[in-house]
Amino acid sequence: MPTALVTGATQGLGRALAEALAVRRWDLVVTARDASRLAETVSSLRDHGHVVVGLSGDVSDAVHREELAVAVTELAGPGALDLLVHNASTLGPVPLRPLTDLTTDALAAVLAVNVIAPHALTRSLLASLETAGGTVIAISSDAGVEHYETWGAYGASKAALDHLTLTLAAELPSVRAYAVDPGDMRTAMHQAAFPGEDIGDRPLPEEVAVPAILALLASRPASGRYRAADLLAAGSAAGSAAVAS
Repeated sequence: MPTALVTGATQGLGRALAEALAVRRWDLVVTARDASRLAETVSSLRDHGHVVVGLSGDVSDAVHREELAVAVTELAGPGALDLLVHNASTLGPVPLRPLTDLTTDALAAVLAVNVIAPHALTRSLLASLETAGGTVIAISSDAGVEHYETWGAYGASKAALDHLTLTLAAELPSVRAYAVDPGDMRTAMHQAAFPGEDIGDRPLPEEVAVPAILALLASRPASGRYRAADLLAAGSAAGSAAVAS
């Protein structure tokens, strides 16, 4: 069975993607900071009848990252990681604030989770990914390419993560590497960015982002940066063309 490691797997996109992979008979290593929520997630994922290993911790912690690498090897053996999903992320201090009010320590904390941790975790698992001809998916954001007031720290971290991901693709052609912009979603993180606002009009991750990522995994196009909306539109167009023919 294929094996995946998903970070930030207890809520939002991470949880929805892990569930979709479990349904499709993937073995999983999942992680998140909240131990009780992770235990509930692992129990739910195991209902699909596959091996699921959960390790609670912070991806910015080097010891925890090493534990994840060991767990992957113990589950699937060396050279058997098919998918690494960098979903764990932080907005930084909320409510979001302009750069003039952003301290150096706060910026460093955002970069530690959103940039340094994914880079370090990828490096520790490169041998397994290369041998398997695996895939790395970094969850990006339109804030990484656009400039929104008060989103400077988060946006800068996603721009850096995009760059690292696509440089990895240039350096290691045996590995597919994708930066995926899921678009606005109805998640706890998105709600935290807009306190007091109704975000009920945003789609759930399983309605947009997860189908797009599954399509990406199925088709394995060239490494690059992809928007979920574009992937879904391309899939819809291909389906319409097939019906027409």
